[in-house]
Amino acid sequence: MNAADRDLRQLDPVSVLNAKTTLVQLLGRAGVYSGDAEELIALVEAGALAEARREAAPVPEGAPPGKGELYAAGWGDGARAVVHGLDEIAERVLREAVGDHGPQEPEEPEERYRVGRMDLERVKVVVTRLHLSFADDSELDPEVSEQVLVAVLRTMGARNRAGYPGRLTRFTDEHRARLERMFARYGPGSPIAIHGRYTLLHSPTCVAVLERLTVTPEELRKEWDAGELPPAWLDGLTAAWEATG
Repeated sequence: MNAADRDLRQLDPVSVLNAKTTLVQLLGRAGVYSGDAEELIALVEAGALAEARREAAPVPEGAPPGKGELYAAGWGDGARAVVHGLDEIAERVLREAVGDHGPQEPEEPEERYRVGRMDLERVKVVVTRLHLSFADDSELDPEVSEQVLVAVLRTMGARNRAGYPGRLTRFTDEHRARLERMFARYGPGSPIAIHGRYTLLHSPTCVAVLERLTVTPEELRKEWDAGELPPAWLDGLTAAWEATG
């Protein structure tokens, strides 16, 4: 048994469960509900498995040289089986984390698109970071920003919400130059006042709303109306985006 094998044996199920329980209890002392903490931990676990699968993907083609064709074929088959197994485990853990019951157990529409506290908290983290790369601060009331994010998140199911921070980051990177022009002309620090049709550019929700406007505009407008949010905000953001294209 090599040193790596001995180290991995220390991560037995009891020790892993103990670590998770400890983390849930520590987060509970900070005011995080245990169910929310367990959801976050499960997402991290699913992500770790997905990353392990990506790292293992080249292994089937990496048989040691000089072992012969039969050895290489067995190596490849075995490695592919392991990679496939990682796929299935990561998929199962992700489903459990986001409450995705799959096609066999469809949820009612209202339940499927219910926005939970952790959905909001995860997207708040990414939109705040992205907004601060264009503006010094947010001037929109946090409660209003939360109402906007609820409308955004209701345009997608639980699985897509889990990967939404990455999607938003890619959207921002792809359109950074255009976003910089838009914020400079209409956002905080510009001659445009916060109140009016360009209000959303003063909120960390701006990039998320814009991403949904470019991907699912009809769904967003439906949820926007359901949330009784000002239509002028969407119209203003659309106008600003088109003017800086």
